[in-house]
Amino acid sequence: MLYDYIVIGGGIVGLATAMQIAERRPGAGILLLEKEDGLARHQTGHNSGVIHAGIYYAPGSFKAELCRRGAAATKAFCAAHGIPFEVCGKTIVATDAAEQARMDALYERATANGVALERLDAAELKRREPRISGVAALFAPTTGIVDYRHVCAAMGDDFASAGGTVRLGATVTAITEGPEAVEVVAGGVAYRARRLVACAGLQSDRLARLAGLKIAHRIVPFRGEYYRLAPHLNDVVKTLIYPVPDPTLPFLGIHLTRMIDGSVTVGPNAVLGMAREGYAKFSLDVRDLADTLGFPGFWRTLIRHPGASVKELGNSLFPRGYLAACRKYCPDLALDDLKPHRAGIRAQAVMPDGTLVHDFLFVETPRMLHVCNAPSPAATSALPIGAMIADKVA
Repeated sequence: MLYDYIVIGGGIVGLATAMQIAERRPGAGILLLEKEDGLARHQTGHNSGVIHAGIYYAPGSFKAELCRRGAAATKAFCAAHGIPFEVCGKTIVATDAAEQARMDALYERATANGVALERLDAAELKRREPRISGVAALFAPTTGIVDYRHVCAAMGDDFASAGGTVRLGATVTAITEGPEAVEVVAGGVAYRARRLVACAGLQSDRLARLAGLKIAHRIVPFRGEYYRLAPHLNDVVKTLIYPVPDPTLPFLGIHLTRMIDGSVTVGPNAVLGMAREGYAKFSLDVRDLADTLGFPGFWRTLIRHPGASVKELGNSLFPRGYLAACRKYCPDLALDDLKPHRAGIRAQAVMPDGTLVHDFLFVETPRMLHVCNAPSPAATSALPIGAMIADKVA
């Protein structure tokens, strides 16, 4: 059989893409291939569940626009499908004068992106969040929370209802692009399609090279470790609590995140993942680690951020460092309050010079489109990303 489209990847970007191609091309033959035995088993199923507002991104950037549109689309999709979500808001807390100055710059950036923010002084912060301490804060009222695994399940159902086919347990081992079609071998079976879209997340660079694409970047897995607060602290905050980000660092810092199940998590840090898909602590995949250590861009990234690298590793090995970061804005927390929670792994595209790719990265050929980098907030932005890809290939 010759399909019209094959989509590789059963995470939220692949599902959003497949679902929206099916909407645009009624009756088209569309196949989604996923190597795991279920959907959303990697980045999507291990993220923090935040529906981001688009505060941090450069004004006018692709990422800012996709995030703003995606937040509205995600909430509408959840409402239409009966998926529980909550618009609880996010509070970004400055704990000293230096952070307050950075917070003021962040306010200007968010305002330029069309994101509504409120300025809070220390007294108003304490009134709204009695157990949080800071000299000032910003409040983003449109930030929400959801379980993206439920979103993916609904997308999968919509795709199947539109006539799409899902093959689980189908690991891709070969991709060959010809003048008339692309052949994909997955799970020992050869499939052919007129167009291929690869949304492979943590394996995206490997699939691109498997397809014969000459790419310079490499996916470096950053492991984000979380703790869950003890249940008696589920009401410690009313909103999501974030520190003011350091603009010299690529990540947002350790924050308190309310989850849709009522719990509160603390995290993440960002340390090198020794396995792209190993979520247990100290997971090791020799091939994955060799790929990272043999890539010059990884070492150049460490050279760019030596202090942060040491600090993040220390927080991973010694929970007291993690606790100290939290106590800057939530001084009531104690070491016994931090309980184990599942980790996530972020697929970060890194260039040979050590530059982290912060925006979406697509590589195209006449019959293929590879999503090579889909950074946070990819889950929030998945519906407009999928619509954009569907428009390009449909």
